[in-house]
Amino acid sequence: MLQRFGGEFIMIASRTSDQTVKAPQGRIKGRTTQVDWILAMMTAILLVFGIMMVFSTTFDLSYNWHGSRFVMLNKHLWHLLYGIVSLVCCALLDYRNLRIPIVAIGMGIATITVLVLVLIIGTDRGLVAGSYQPSELAKLVTILYLAVWMSSKQDKLKDFWNGIAPFAILVGIVATLIILQPDISAAATVIVIAVLMLFLAGAAIVHLAGALLIALSVGYLVINFYPTGQQRIAEYLAGLRDITEGSWHVRQAIVAFVDGGIFGVGLGKSAGKFSYLPVPHTDSVFAVIGEELGLIGSLIVVVLFVGLCWRGVLIAVRVQDSFGKLLAGGLTGWIAMEVIVNIGVILGVLPFAGNALPLISYGGSSLVVTLTGIGILMSISRYDLEIRPDRESRAIIDLRWWNRRAHLPSNGSRR
Repeated sequence: MLQRFGGEFIMIASRTSDQTVKAPQGRIKGRTTQVDWILAMMTAILLVFGIMMVFSTTFDLSYNWHGSRFVMLNKHLWHLLYGIVSLVCCALLDYRNLRIPIVAIGMGIATITVLVLVLIIGTDRGLVAGSYQPSELAKLVTILYLAVWMSSKQDKLKDFWNGIAPFAILVGIVATLIILQPDISAAATVIVIAVLMLFLAGAAIVHLAGALLIALSVGYLVINFYPTGQQRIAEYLAGLRDITEGSWHVRQAIVAFVDGGIFGVGLGKSAGKFSYLPVPHTDSVFAVIGEELGLIGSLIVVVLFVGLCWRGVLIAVRVQDSFGKLLAGGLTGWIAMEVIVNIGVILGVLPFAGNALPLISYGGSSLVVTLTGIGILMSISRYDLEIRPDRESRAIIDLRWWNRRAHLPSNGSRR
């Protein structure tokens, strides 16, 4: 509006409620804080626990395979070093840089490329004589890519063609490449995590139900296609009716827990790991914990994992931007699922799957990738994100600039 001022008509901004220009919603401004030391402490304790159990479960295998009791432990420690370096680098990184589309797309293309290479030149579902398993990396990259993609879609996720269709194609490609290795448990992990993130992103209930139905249908077909899948389901159902009719793996794990009792037989003194317990250093490591450290030691491990996942949930709740929420929620859900599946299989409450126990099982790819994911969680925890209101609209700013210009008063002197 125009008002007379000093002999001139000057335009000023009206502040009345009916004339106020709406300001933008605001900008996200990050304020760095300390890293989540509780998360770091729990991770460190689990890693120390892992070192003890790796040596306890590998010294005999290492001597038989390599002529030394420390070869496998040394390999584990090197992988642990790589993982810690990756964790520190990711924790110091501003996680919002991962939201740059070219970064997510590049990582996605690289992951799909190595998954294809496994089918062409890989052995034992991995590269370099099976030492490195791209399926582990695919879990982390899928979470990152979906967080970027879903946070950019927002309300479009409720639309079938803009939401569920591209989601199904993307996840389907990754899961299919993993199934062809074959690694059914890793493919199932990718699918479940993807559906969880779709739920966290606020997709329509109908689309979520459709995604679950498709996932269950594909799982049914895959299980019936692979004879090992049929056998695992049959043994699982038999074990639910009578534990003595379950799989050999589960029965021996139960024997190990019974032998361990409340306090265990002592660190390094497990009998099952030398004979009847399959792959004690990877899939069955929790059974060895139960035998050597007893119920008390097993509960301590469970409590540490619950605490670690709880910190992840708190980080996801506290961060204000949708990308950070989806990323933290996906990472936490992934770690929690790996723990639940590994322990659930050992206790006979879930069908057999080859999921490692995070941070404790022997294995390079799983350890490095898991520590990388925890490093990203720590990066998210370092930023106290708040919605800071933008300055008033450009119209008001421009009008104020107009009013701040120099004026010549009537007496001719400059104000």
